[in-house]
Amino acid sequence: MKARENLVRLKRFQVNDKRKQLTQLDMMIADFERMAGELELQIAAEEKKAGITDINHFAYPTFAKAARQRRDNLLGSQEELKQQRESAQALLDAAEAELAKAEALEMRDGRGRDADGGRAAAAG
Repeated sequence: MKARENLVRLKRFQVNDKRKQLTQLDMMIADFERMAGELELQIAAEEKKAGITDINHFAYPTFAKAARQRRDNLLGSQEELKQQRESAQALLDAAEAELAKAEALEMRDGRGRDADGGRAAAAG
């Protein structure tokens, strides 16, 4: 019944791998959120320094325009990562279900072998 033990180990590895992927996605989402917040502060400071908050004004600071674009790009990337995270969570849930099935099969087989081994020892 080594095959079942190997199957359980494989399923555990897959679950752990998917958990790591989720953790990495969470970290990237948090980093993008932090960077977007920092850019927001820089935009506000630049607008205050220039005294112009209308992005369509001819004298609107170039740095603020570039920072706005970068912030918007980060927020878009963050949304894509959130979608990837949802997919990764679904894959993790499926992998955990497969692991539970494999562990249940191994437990069932383990109990069956122990019972058979006990009968053989009592008969011998």
